[in-house]
Amino acid sequence: MDLVHIDRGSIADTWERIGPYVRVTPIVGARGTDFGLADVPLVFKLEQLQHAGSFKTRGAFANLLGRQVPPAGVAAASGGNHGAAVAYAAMRLGVRAKIFVPTISSPAKVDRIRSYGADLALVGDRYADALAASEAWIAQSGAMAVHAFDQPETLLGQGTLGLELQQQAPDLDTVLVGVGGGGLVGGVAAWYGGATRVVGVEPTGAPTLTLALEAGHPVDAPAGSIAADSLAPRQVGQLMFPLAQRFVARTVLVEDEDIRRAQCQLWDVLRVVVEPGAAAATAAVLSGAYKPGPGERVGIVLSGGNTTAVTFS
Repeated sequence: MDLVHIDRGSIADTWERIGPYVRVTPIVGARGTDFGLADVPLVFKLEQLQHAGSFKTRGAFANLLGRQVPPAGVAAASGGNHGAAVAYAAMRLGVRAKIFVPTISSPAKVDRIRSYGADLALVGDRYADALAASEAWIAQSGAMAVHAFDQPETLLGQGTLGLELQQQAPDLDTVLVGVGGGGLVGGVAAWYGGATRVVGVEPTGAPTLTLALEAGHPVDAPAGSIAADSLAPRQVGQLMFPLAQRFVARTVLVEDEDIRRAQCQLWDVLRVVVEPGAAAATAAVLSGAYKPGPGERVGIVLSGGNTTAVTFS
């Protein structure tokens, strides 16, 4: 599937297909002054409230409902969230699933995958190691591959978040989206089609899309960050890259300490708990890496909440 087919019409069709299985996650409004910034309107998309704890559930259902699943079931490599989403979708649809994750995956994500009944394999130190192992298993077993970001159905599923956000907050000027492999930012950018500014946010230790845009094609990038289990693949996807070139206005980079600070401030101000990768887009605003203009209406995607960094007393 090429750029022409990953568009608003296909995303809307995908939403009709997966709608009965995913949550329409809410938005919450705030002001920049709530965070000690200039007085600009902020709209947060609370996708951490999605089934399986992240936006990845959209792409998982888009794959399992839009393709013919073989008797061997499905297989996926993941930093954690995609694996949890595929495991959840497989459980809901009565499909076998084998999930490969690297050892850097957070315990919260590993536990969630197991809780959905999938066969889990911990392999290697990085996503690329888990991907290689999953590809070997798929060749051996005949299972259907469900790629975390570089698959048409995955992009279309993630694009349904953009569809929802535009319905909920139709007057946004800019939408900030964290970038890992690019499935979410690619899908959201395809939905908006340049009519609303889409900005990708990456950790400085994993600038995959930034380097790809500079080079003119996906290239290997460093993969070191507090958000490495969700925002640090080796390269952005080949399928999303033309979408990024056409529809992503720019990328900005944030430091790990800015991500940690954003996690804390999201809790202090909104009483929202998110994982590090999900806080990257917020960190862009709070750190000044992205500076909204006067009155600019900014949407911020909080993409996942699979973290153990919560205590109750």
